[in-house]
Amino acid sequence: MPHALLVDDDADAAETMAMLIASEGFTVATAGTLRDARRQLALQEPDIILLDLMLPDGSGMELFADAKAVPNAELVLITGHASLDTSIQAFRLGAADYLVKPMSLKQLQGVLSRVTKPSALKAVAGDLETQLERDGHFGALWGRSPPMRRVYEQIARVAGTAVSVFITGESGSGKEIVARTVHDLSRRRAGPFLAVNCGAISPHLIESEIFGHEKGSFTGADRQHLGFFERTNGGTLFLDEVTEMPLDLQVKLLRVLETGTFMRVGSTQVQETDVRLIAATNRDPLQAVASGKLREDLMYRLNVFPIHLPPLRDRAEDVGLIARHFLEQICEREGSKKRFAPEVLERLAGHRWAGNVRELRNVVYRAYVMTAGDTIVDDNLPGGAAAQAAPGGPPTLTIRVGTPLAEVERQLTLATLAHFGRHKEKTAATLGISLKTLYNRLKDYASDDDPVSEPGALDEAR
Repeated sequence: MPHALLVDDDADAAETMAMLIASEGFTVATAGTLRDARRQLALQEPDIILLDLMLPDGSGMELFADAKAVPNAELVLITGHASLDTSIQAFRLGAADYLVKPMSLKQLQGVLSRVTKPSALKAVAGDLETQLERDGHFGALWGRSPPMRRVYEQIARVAGTAVSVFITGESGSGKEIVARTVHDLSRRRAGPFLAVNCGAISPHLIESEIFGHEKGSFTGADRQHLGFFERTNGGTLFLDEVTEMPLDLQVKLLRVLETGTFMRVGSTQVQETDVRLIAATNRDPLQAVASGKLREDLMYRLNVFPIHLPPLRDRAEDVGLIARHFLEQICEREGSKKRFAPEVLERLAGHRWAGNVRELRNVVYRAYVMTAGDTIVDDNLPGGAAAQAAPGGPPTLTIRVGTPLAEVERQLTLATLAHFGRHKEKTAATLGISLKTLYNRLKDYASDDDPVSEPGALDEAR
């Protein structure tokens, strides 16, 4: 049976809490002072220590050094004097969680249900470190470059705590995968993980989606709807592009982070939630605050533990490893083995990758489709990647500022078609459009003076 040590100088509160802890299947020892707590630690090693900060003979923070002598004990702070600075200090010292008085039974049950020996979490992180050295990936994150190793170190450090994480990085750099890895290494890994892109939800629906709504709360609300916070209870909620969330909704999100409570749309009943929040943005947080896209108070509440994900262009040494990984996935899915010619990997490493890992994945997939044999060579790469990677690639196209977008599209389509010797499949794959879309464009251009509109050109295109 797991054992808990409760350190609290409020005798009545300690007695009530001890009964609740015992009802969850724990044996419980109590202590009202640091001296009593140290004696209890010597008598029996606990699985979890619930520690009040304000004690008669000092601060609960002083017990951290003694608690570290019990390496398999999980430490949770309980206090009626909550502050963001205190929580940050506690997490830096190794606290796993942070509860504010008066705490609810649901919050306490959530903490107790996730009791995990710190050594177990370290073992999981250690397995990923071994995997990194052997295969080049840390969970689902690929790369051995120094910038990525720093990211892995941050993930391993913060995953075992309940602290909020704020991930920044360009679009396509892998922010959701970082969030998922934090979840997989946390005490909540057995709970749900839900990823939400705030920019992809209508401003009129986002409050209902996040907090839920009651039946009849607005036109079309024909049933009760549980929001993201209720659906991920006990797990992790990842809010991507949080700066796209309306400012009035950011106020309500801040309240959830501070109190652990919310109300569904159309309801007056307060709901409790036990969710770890991870947020992300492709903007600079300070600039987002300055431009009015992000509330300053919410930024500081989210940004307790920041993780910045480097763009792919800043870790060119990882490109080949990631490209081979994507190619192996595609080969396994499609049932046909292919490989990269050495010069192709060199060109990929030299590309700027404005779309980061997402762009690389799409390039690899198109190159796979365009390769008839078993080796992907330069000619199989989309024109943009090959041209930017090294001199001697496909020609460039100069567009005058102010040219209408329709004309830009026309010139680019016809220039790409000409570059590939009127090979329609390669042209469509390189432009990232379907063959049908290319045919429709060529039909629209048929009345122009370009050679593609000469007699027979459309027949050739078909």
